[in-house]
Amino acid sequence: MSEDDFLGSLYQRFPVTVEKGLGSRVWDINGKEYIDCMGGYGVALVGHRNPRVVAAIKSQIDKIITVHTSLYNKTREEFLENLIKVAPKGLTNVHLGNSGAEAVEAAIKFARKYTGKSGMIAMNGSYHGKSMGALSITFNPKYRKSFMPLVEKAVFSPFGDIETLRSKIDKDTAFIIMEPIQGEGGIHVAPDGFLQQVRKLCDENRILLIFDEIQAGLGRTGKMWACDHWSTAPDIMCLAKGIAGGVPMSATLVKPEILAAMSKGEHSSTFGGNPLSCAAGVATLQALTQDGLIENAAKVGKTFREGLERLKEKHSIIRDIRGKGLMIGVEMKFEVKDILFDGISEGVLLLYSGRNILRLLPPLVTSEDDVNKVLEVLDRLFARETERKKNVQGQD
Repeated sequence: MSEDDFLGSLYQRFPVTVEKGLGSRVWDINGKEYIDCMGGYGVALVGHRNPRVVAAIKSQIDKIITVHTSLYNKTREEFLENLIKVAPKGLTNVHLGNSGAEAVEAAIKFARKYTGKSGMIAMNGSYHGKSMGALSITFNPKYRKSFMPLVEKAVFSPFGDIETLRSKIDKDTAFIIMEPIQGEGGIHVAPDGFLQQVRKLCDENRILLIFDEIQAGLGRTGKMWACDHWSTAPDIMCLAKGIAGGVPMSATLVKPEILAAMSKGEHSSTFGGNPLSCAAGVATLQALTQDGLIENAAKVGKTFREGLERLKEKHSIIRDIRGKGLMIGVEMKFEVKDILFDGISEGVLLLYSGRNILRLLPPLVTSEDDVNKVLEVLDRLFARETERKKNVQGQD
């Protein structure tokens, strides 16, 4: 028997049974070591078994694990205070949940209630989750088509095209939602000036601007928030993934007047804001702000990008390299499946976006030595893939 006998076929699975992790490394049940560039799809933000997070969880377990938000709790209070200290300007209210999709669902409801409107605009290439509301503003048809009809009044606009976006707005538009750097869509970075233009467009039309920083936020790109690269703040921001060092948690940050529009009972979460997640969240924010992890993401990310650019000059199968900090996409001219599995044999766990893009989301504790080792492996993998394609073409 294996997990597959119980879980069905909902996930793309890789032949590695992970037993333990530390920092930027994980080990399988046979003791084989891997450099982790998958990072739990971005969840292992502050590293596996981060000492601050482990200590915080152990301490909190000895106190209490669950306290519903109908009661008060000092650990939750401490987390909220720490989060608001680093939040974008004006986002001083928070709703706590358990996942990125939940954060997006809350944002949709808050925006619709506050504005009294129901129109939603998302970007081509967007990914905001797979629950019904979040799926309605997720672009890829392969996720959407089997579950129609979804939540109505969602339209999509090309990422980076302000004039087309302007044309999509009507009198019922409640909000525009976007990832400043698209993750699942292929690590597409917003063109310079675009976020500022969208902010202005929203202000002119009394539309709320929502940033989904579930993957790109919390230091991943070398700044606390991806939107900081363009000095632009949203009205609502969605966070999750690594916010609690690996423990499930999400946060929807909101301007106070928006959350004030909600009545008691109109939205809630049984597990949201539980003390265990909040303790881990406090430790995660401390690791980011006190241990130099954001600066490390910028520094090591630069080394990674420069090394990948050198590989691009050497290997013609690489089409493009993009991203910021330790959120990097390598677009190939061919499907990356073989590279992913070859990486496992070489002791590197890699991620993907679609069929032909390698997505690199290593923990922010990753060192330059780690990066150089990964670059050496990628060099071999790209050479192997080139040879494989030559052999296939020769057979044709």
